[in-house]
Amino acid sequence: MALSKEDVTSTIVKFGKNEKDTGASEVQIALLTKRISQLTEHCKRFKKDKSSQRGLLILVGQRRRMLKYLQRVNLEKYRSLIKELGLRK
Repeated sequence: MALSKEDVTSTIVKFGKNEKDTGASEVQIALLTKRISQLTEHCKRFKKDKSSQRGLLILVGQRRRMLKYLQRVNLEKYRSLIKELGLRK
């Protein structure tokens, strides 16, 4: 269920300052979003997999906290990231 190496590197290049910038909030939020979408599809298919549902809720909470941090620190980056990832309408 992990992200493929190509997905991770393309996300890092797209949202980071360079290809080794894995610590930026934008990169971490984008990677969490990809993992959340994968786990959501898995949980739709396997409804009784409660441990994956718990993991999904944990990831959503982490992303929510990181988005809250980004909103507090840099509002413009927050708005552009939300729009680019399509999180809120």
